[in-house]
Amino acid sequence: MFTLVRTERFEQEIKKSRFLAQAAPAGSEEEARRFIAGHSMPDAGHNCWALRVGDVYRFSDDGEPGGTAGRPILQAIEGQELDRVAVVVSRWFGGILLGAGGLVRAYGGTAASCLKAAAREPIVDYATLAVACAFADEARIRSSLGGFPGTQVETTGFTPDGVRLHVTLPRDRADAFIRLVADISRGQAVVNPAGE
Repeated sequence: MFTLVRTERFEQEIKKSRFLAQAAPAGSEEEARRFIAGHSMPDAGHNCWALRVGDVYRFSDDGEPGGTAGRPILQAIEGQELDRVAVVVSRWFGGILLGAGGLVRAYGGTAASCLKAAAREPIVDYATLAVACAFADEARIRSSLGGFPGTQVETTGFTPDGVRLHVTLPRDRADAFIRLVADISRGQAVVNPAGE
């Protein structure tokens, strides 16, 4: 899955109606709703939107016939394997009726074109591990983190025998890191999910 790097805009005219799509990354439903509210155009006839944040998805046809705007926008999001994204498509009516099929194509197509043009990045799920190790093993553990891109480590405390670390790394690399720590410490270091 991917999310957007920054806000993107795309505008097109379809049978004299003007469509403006605006899309942005959103870390939560509340953030997505703030984006939608802040980017809905007050002079547009309709501001239809969709959002997807994890298992949460919402959409609105904003007065267009049911199923002709919000759902096609959501399908554009899902069709491009995006998550943590909000999209609002504003329409200024140009005097020519598009019909239900035309509206579906116009809203979904405008959203899809906007999302295709947007810079994206993979969504990385992180795990935070608590590591308790001997002082002698700390430097070797820290130096081994170069093999785990995107990893952050901080010292959270000391024990009479060593140090406590919090290590945040991509979840798909957690098992490899745990094995490495066990090898470095000869099985003496304790690794648990943070907070346990």
